[in-house]
Amino acid sequence: MASTSGTKKDPMVPAPIPRAPSRRMTRMPTMMVELNNDDPAAADSEMVPSSLAAIAPILRVANEIEKDNPRVAYLCRFHAFEKAHRMDPTSSGRGVRQFKTYLLHKLEKEEEETKPQLAKSDPREIQMYYQHFYEKYIREGEQTRKPEEMAKVYQIATVLYDVLKTVVPPGRIEDQTHKYAVEVERKKERYTHYNILPLHVVGIKSAIMELPEIKAAMRALRSVDNLPMPRATSTSHNPEETYQERVKSVDDILDWLASIFGFQNLPIICAKLPYLMKYVKPKCTILAASSDLIILSLIYVFGTVKKGNVANQREHLILLLANMDVRKRNLEDYNQLDSATIKRLMDKITKNYISWCRYLHVKSNLRFPQGSDREQLMLIYIALYLLIWGEASNIRFMPECLCYIFHNMAYDVHGTLYSNVHPVSGDAYHTPAPDDETFLRTVITPFYQVLRKEAKKNNKGKASHSKWRNYDDLNEYFWSKKCFKLGWPLDLKADFFVNDAPPANERANQARAAGKRMPKTNFVEVRTFWHLYRSFDRMWTFFILALQAMIILAWSPTGSPAALFSDDDVFKNVLSIFVTYAFLHLLRAALDIILSFKAWGSLKFTQILRYLLKFVVAAAWAVLLPITYSKSIQNPTALVKYFSNWAGDWQNQSLYNYAIAIYLLPNVLAAVIFLVPFLRRHMERSNFHIVSVFMWWAQPKLYVGRGMHEDMFSLLKYTFFWIMLLISKFAFSYYVEILPLVNPTKLIMDITVESYQWPELFPSGTYNMAVVIAIWAPIVLVYFMDPQIWYAIFSTLFGGISGAFSHLGEIRTLGMLRSRFGSVPKAFCRHLLPRSDMDTRKDLDDTIDRKNIANFSQVWNEFIHSMRMEDLISNRDRDLLLVPYYSSDVTVIQWPPFLLASKIPIALDMAKDFRGKEDWELFKKIKTVDYMGPAVIECYESLRDIIFSLLEDEADKIIIRQICYEVDLSIQQHRFLNEFRMTGLPLLSDKLEKFLIVLTSDYEEVDTYRSQIINILQDIMEIITKDVMSNGHEILARSHLENDSKEQRFEKINISLTKNKSWREKVVRLHLLLTVKESAINVPSNLDARRRITFFANSLFMDMPTTPKVRDMLSFSVLTPYYKEDVLYSDEALNEENEDGISILFYLQKIYPDEWTNFNERLNDPQSETVNTAELVRQWVSYRGQTLSRTVRGMMYYRTALELQCFLEFGGDNAFFGGYRTMDLNQGDNRTFFDRAQALANLKFTYVVSCQVYGAQKKSDDPRDRSCYTNILNLMVTYPSLRVAYIDEREETIDKKTQKVYYSVLVKGGEKLDEMVSMGRRRFGTEFQLMFRVLKALLFLAFVSVMMVLFVVCDLTLSDVFAAILAFLPTGWAILLNISLLCFKIGQACRGMIMKLGFWQSIKELGRAYEYIMGLLLFMPIAILSWFPFVLEFQTRLLFNQAFSRGLQISMILSGRKDHAQHPT
Repeated sequence: MASTSGTKKDPMVPAPIPRAPSRRMTRMPTMMVELNNDDPAAADSEMVPSSLAAIAPILRVANEIEKDNPRVAYLCRFHAFEKAHRMDPTSSGRGVRQFKTYLLHKLEKEEEETKPQLAKSDPREIQMYYQHFYEKYIREGEQTRKPEEMAKVYQIATVLYDVLKTVVPPGRIEDQTHKYAVEVERKKERYTHYNILPLHVVGIKSAIMELPEIKAAMRALRSVDNLPMPRATSTSHNPEETYQERVKSVDDILDWLASIFGFQNLPIICAKLPYLMKYVKPKCTILAASSDLIILSLIYVFGTVKKGNVANQREHLILLLANMDVRKRNLEDYNQLDSATIKRLMDKITKNYISWCRYLHVKSNLRFPQGSDREQLMLIYIALYLLIWGEASNIRFMPECLCYIFHNMAYDVHGTLYSNVHPVSGDAYHTPAPDDETFLRTVITPFYQVLRKEAKKNNKGKASHSKWRNYDDLNEYFWSKKCFKLGWPLDLKADFFVNDAPPANERANQARAAGKRMPKTNFVEVRTFWHLYRSFDRMWTFFILALQAMIILAWSPTGSPAALFSDDDVFKNVLSIFVTYAFLHLLRAALDIILSFKAWGSLKFTQILRYLLKFVVAAAWAVLLPITYSKSIQNPTALVKYFSNWAGDWQNQSLYNYAIAIYLLPNVLAAVIFLVPFLRRHMERSNFHIVSVFMWWAQPKLYVGRGMHEDMFSLLKYTFFWIMLLISKFAFSYYVEILPLVNPTKLIMDITVESYQWPELFPSGTYNMAVVIAIWAPIVLVYFMDPQIWYAIFSTLFGGISGAFSHLGEIRTLGMLRSRFGSVPKAFCRHLLPRSDMDTRKDLDDTIDRKNIANFSQVWNEFIHSMRMEDLISNRDRDLLLVPYYSSDVTVIQWPPFLLASKIPIALDMAKDFRGKEDWELFKKIKTVDYMGPAVIECYESLRDIIFSLLEDEADKIIIRQICYEVDLSIQQHRFLNEFRMTGLPLLSDKLEKFLIVLTSDYEEVDTYRSQIINILQDIMEIITKDVMSNGHEILARSHLENDSKEQRFEKINISLTKNKSWREKVVRLHLLLTVKESAINVPSNLDARRRITFFANSLFMDMPTTPKVRDMLSFSVLTPYYKEDVLYSDEALNEENEDGISILFYLQKIYPDEWTNFNERLNDPQSETVNTAELVRQWVSYRGQTLSRTVRGMMYYRTALELQCFLEFGGDNAFFGGYRTMDLNQGDNRTFFDRAQALANLKFTYVVSCQVYGAQKKSDDPRDRSCYTNILNLMVTYPSLRVAYIDEREETIDKKTQKVYYSVLVKGGEKLDEMVSMGRRRFGTEFQLMFRVLKALLFLAFVSVMMVLFVVCDLTLSDVFAAILAFLPTGWAILLNISLLCFKIGQACRGMIMKLGFWQSIKELGRAYEYIMGLLLFMPIAILSWFPFVLEFQTRLLFNQAFSRGLQISMILSGRKDHAQHPT
């Protein structure tokens, strides 16, 4: 693959010819090609044909430096054009001619418009710009810029120098320019693009690279000094050069493995400047012949944006080792990995391989010779498996095939380390692989070719399952030792690689491997309804035998189950169920042979023998049991006699009893093993031949699905559940369904009918069997169907009991939340924060409570802010729900205002109306109300702090201190009611409310605003000193005596304090405490917000394990598949009206009215930043639909939660004094802390979106595809930790033929791309809509006409319609209702006479037949037509008018159907 980084020469491109690019280009006039893109820069870099992908980085550099130096940008585009012409001089590639024409036209225009700025000629211009670029961005930026920024800068410098060499003759390149170019070439590898770990970056160290666990993992992987270095054959005769050429240096274990086996360790292909991009070639040309085959496994890419598979797995392995090793480790003196960590990781990765070796009785090739470095060998084996997996492509779906590959390559590793000895030096050595695609070409390609050919035989899902082999069939080939016939290196003539029926597009004379094609293995799908029985044969058998036994018991004279123990005949008859069981067992054995017959060609002989023997044995029992049962009729015994006589007279028992005992012996043994799951699990997983022979009869031995059983306690719970369910089901079936029908059935069977007016269904039958069958049929159907009903009932009961013990649903409503909110912070810290020793100390309960609330407030407030940003709550709701951060100014716990609603007004009324004389009575009365006491204290202390901080004059502050001193002293001396008048509190409250409103209001005139505050403050102090305090005038008098100045009190205030955010929040909270009434009880009003709050609070009381620290958490990754769904709705889609005149935006405004109001409030907030209103509207609508942006936003909350968790863990007590949102990142400590939280979040969480056609959307001309591409790019810019994986398709020339080559790509966001594209969505035309309406109208008229004919001609009545409806009900109750209806109709005429004649039952059967026929005639066409979408849509429109959602009324839509949606102002 071509390179644009300057590190790999393109063999197809000749040496550049020196030329003077400033010379005017002359050619014939050309027509401008119209590209459907509003941004020409984007057209340059993104619309490049796939065969010219190598020039895309040059065009991106030109776009990047366009504003800085247009002339140099022109030179870059000219160089790109010349390179494109050399790559495809005949313009034979797809889209090449159009692109070259477009680019040439652009160059002609720029030739006239651009002029050199720094010099008089182009060679001098580009050299001066290159030097300027180096000095400004590289020399000065190495110690100040981030690694991502430096990677971009170095890539621009590399491309610029490539262009410079084509513009400037070699002899005229200045020494300074050459020196800078050498430095760029030497240092650019240090700044390669990366995914998570900047392994090679110098300069500013990333916080994640400073983590000790990362350093330890890197140190372990780079221990390669004792490994044999690769030696290649050299043609040089210079002894000094020979050694340098023959020895190939490696950086770590993965590089060493890549040099042996030829794993992909390729240079960077391209890096898009607005965001980082990496192309890895893990599948390459093996996919070229199958462009229509979707390769799903390519989507998920572990790794980085650097050097292919080796770099991917290097980062993968480092992160795995770091995450596993850091758990429960002491971070002090953390220098190397724990050997147990490496052993644990190797056991997890090679677990399947070890199991595979034991299953095949093959010795494992994980060898650790005496005296070897065991840890290093384990890392080598781990890295080898990851490198195999990284390039395995679709072979990843064949895990045992990977085991076979790993088995042989691990043997080669051992041979390389301990077998190859140099004959001269005596050192171990090995010959490196020919190239970086050796493993891909020699190992993966043959297996993939088999997959590709088998997939073509599928015929897009139309071919029979037996005609082609899927992943499972091919993988099961490696479940037996015959897989070793493939050899190593692979023998392409083996049966696995043979394909008897080549695809149609392959040439007939194409060479094919000799041999016979391997057939399907173990299973071939046979599509038949018998699977309904065979898949659940044990359930059907059990229900059939139980039904037979219950009918026998109900048919007995007593009809009681006790007859089984006392009546010999009943017991004898019940024993006949074993005969039935034998025939059902024979049916199952026959179905096993029939359903697996097509797979017999690939089954082992032992498996075929098992099927045949099971059928023979079942047939023998089906003959033996009926014979012995007929013999036992002469010797009946009851159940009590049966067991009592066995011990004393077992020799004289009937042969049938012995046959039953022998027949049930395997079932008894299976039941015993079932009750001991540990023994069963051990036997199934055992690879001993004796155990395998023993288990052979029970089930065929397969590699997968062995030993999958629960523990004993879970088994007991499961068994108890089903025993209780079956007891209830059978009791109901016996006493409600079966027993009541026995006596009527006996009466019907005893009735003798000589002739029928209508034909009898069984004319030669006896006992009126047709009537009996008609009565019992619905009961039998209900008998087999009602287990589902009983399962639903018992699931509800047992689930409710289990949920109660697990504390599920303890908080289901906001009322319950308010009543238990005091215990929520403690539950939060107990479950979601790591415990410390301080939490267990009993002497610091108050401190711990305040600490718990402070920690809880961080998460709770972030949760509330997230709902506000989603517009689920308003600003007022947010202020009412927020919990204040920890503050040392208030001595009580500060609860959220929604809990304190109306507490202060009620307390004021209580104090005003209080008629007692003792302080403690008033205080007790206040404290009896929940949260009222803390609310009063908080209001007093907050008001004191607000006024005190607002005053500037020290004399004014002294007055405030004296007033507060009097309040505190009077409370301590129990004379508060004597010193203060409670009747003045309402007036004081009104003034305080006005005072707080003024403090929080915006102002333009400072003097006017200051005067308002001073006037109200003076009024407040006057009320306090004259109306509330008894001796307030004395305090003011003393103040005047001490200060003889003529200045008035309380006129010097610090008005700048009103701009302080934390101070304003305190004022807002105090205002809410004073003014919030009972209406706050219903906060929030949004249903979804309520659901989230109650769910969050309820989850805190569930039984959960203790939360570990972030460093000790398990790392996890999330993958979201995406194809072509909407990312964000476009403006056209929002306002486009459907056939009812309703747009998406209007519809969502009506069904989410409160959220739309909250959205407008957020837009009009004066404190919000200036934003693009149209873009926010698109986001608001898209977040309420099934869009990718909504999914990504929800998933990225995981990362935010991890960062917040780090804030709580490492912030310490300093975190309590401010919120997570208010942290100042400009401070050094905060910046370091934030970077460490980001690093840990990157270490623990990864989110990848597999945008399968992202590459095609990027190059597409379709407006919708371009919109998806731009929106996905914006998502990556918004969420820097988001990764997008996709498959890129390119055309490359291989053996002088153009072939499609596929690359797996992983991209991450960087700088924002300034690109405007058109957006839209295609809809059906108005002509189609009109035709659709006419068609539906015709169908409706046809239906009405048919119904009218039936009513007029055929005498159809409403009773017939009602009876037909009842006939279609799926239970037996419909028939009973029909009988009642017929009895009513017939009884009006001649019911008595018919009953005397004995025809009553026959007439009822005739009525049933009439109902069934009418039901078929009337409602079968309706049922069939309802399957068609247009009929279903017509019914929906007729009933709901497409507006049935969240209780929306139709009038809300119809009233404004022609009005345009309201946009925010």
